[in-house]
Amino acid sequence: MTTSLQDGQSAAGRAAARDSPLAAQVCGAAQGRGDAHDLAPAPWLHARALLPPPDGTRGCAADRRKKKDLDVPEMPSIPNPFPELCCSPFTSVLSADLFPKANSRKKQVIKVYSEDETSRALDVPSDITARDVCQLLILKNHYIDDHSWTLFEHLPHIGVERTIEDHELVIEVLSNWGIEEENKLYFRKNYAKYEFFKNPMYFFPEHMVSFATETNGEISPTQILQMFLSSSTYPEIHGFLHAKEQGKKSWKKIYFFLRRSGLYFSTKGTSKEPRHLQFFSEFGNSDIYVSLAGKKKHGAPTNYGFCFKPNKAGGPRDLKMLCAEEEQSRTCWVTAIRLLKYGMQLYQNYMHPYQGRSGCSSQSISLMRSISENSLVAMDFSGQKSRVIENPTEALSVAVEEGLAWRKKGCLRLGTHGSPTASSQSSATNMAIHRSQPWFHHKISRDEAQRLIIQQGLVDGVFLVRDSQSNPKTFVLSMSHGQKIKHFQIIPVEDDGEMFHTLDDGHTRFTDLIQLVEFYQLNKGVLPCKLKHYCARIAL
Repeated sequence: MTTSLQDGQSAAGRAAARDSPLAAQVCGAAQGRGDAHDLAPAPWLHARALLPPPDGTRGCAADRRKKKDLDVPEMPSIPNPFPELCCSPFTSVLSADLFPKANSRKKQVIKVYSEDETSRALDVPSDITARDVCQLLILKNHYIDDHSWTLFEHLPHIGVERTIEDHELVIEVLSNWGIEEENKLYFRKNYAKYEFFKNPMYFFPEHMVSFATETNGEISPTQILQMFLSSSTYPEIHGFLHAKEQGKKSWKKIYFFLRRSGLYFSTKGTSKEPRHLQFFSEFGNSDIYVSLAGKKKHGAPTNYGFCFKPNKAGGPRDLKMLCAEEEQSRTCWVTAIRLLKYGMQLYQNYMHPYQGRSGCSSQSISLMRSISENSLVAMDFSGQKSRVIENPTEALSVAVEEGLAWRKKGCLRLGTHGSPTASSQSSATNMAIHRSQPWFHHKISRDEAQRLIIQQGLVDGVFLVRDSQSNPKTFVLSMSHGQKIKHFQIIPVEDDGEMFHTLDDGHTRFTDLIQLVEFYQLNKGVLPCKLKHYCARIAL
């Protein structure tokens, strides 16, 4: 009986709503109030809904029809000031959308260091990625983003560090640190981070790569890289490595094999028969670190060490230490392990550097980006009409010419004061003008220069200029080429009372080191390749 009465009431309400918009609003408001107070409809309301309308009601309807016939305007419908109350009786009147949403993303303060040990504290959300942290630091310090800025995890108590991949969550990395450990996050450039996608021939030597299936003809380095990214096939990396025995200080030279399932070593020479292979480490739940002081810290036979460290452990006993014979071999092993562990994710990081997971990436980062050198264009104002220089080579040569012309004017201003020592002052200015350049490192040793270049990536053309330790009057150009570091002495030459700098025994002379560096950035000359990326110690 109750069901029939409710159906009758709703039918009557719908009929009334069709006759009058005002009645529909009142009906909706009544429903809203009923839902708000959780009151059941009154029994007399159901009973009256089923009774025929009284005579007075019929009269009112007749009067309304007469007014309509006489074109008397009706009262306009009153807009409902509380539309949110007109809702279904089965839903809450105060919807969740009316309340401010609570921010579920917790924030945490992290500290990031630069190479000169200056630091900066950042208040970041819990889901921020390493790439997003780099973007924030780039924007806050007004650096140029060339996609080489990298976040490093540095573990000083065991003397290792690793590149934090762009997609990794920084807070998860910090959660694996021990309370008493003095670990640090470093922010610096790493030109070799994705260099294997550009020049794979430098990363996979032929004598270290073999294939599980027979191949027809030679396999190019690009095809080897595609195999790493494929889930069906894989190349096999093999070679001798020094392994530290567990619980001992001794190292043993063993033949290793790297496969998709993990790292194995042979118990019998270079044999790779299944009965001679023994499992050494997997890389699904471990991270690959590079040793910074292998000889001093762990007694390694060479300085080209790397290790596997489980994600949830931090002690030296949990490390699986390895050591290669040369830098090229270590680079090959570490690169192959990164590719097998992350696969296509690395390629996506390389192709789409701004696709992050946290809220400060993508759109917000692009909105925060201020005007920098990346958003400027080269212009030529020499003619009657200005034009945009679209050719990058032409733009660079124009910039170099303008820089040289500006310095010549500056030297003339410094040397034309009517003083008899004007020429000597100009010469002294030319000799000291390089000290403000980011690529010049004053009194650092040969080993320190090599460490800086290795840290920022053994990519062709990475360089720095430093004072010579053996000859105080000369300088040294240290650069990377072919996974090796080479050093070239810059000798000062005097001609007609003026001092010049040269790399080729005076055949090509330069008034200052800035002119020399800019020349070899455009021309190979006597160097094995052009100068491309300079090593700089930045401050946060």
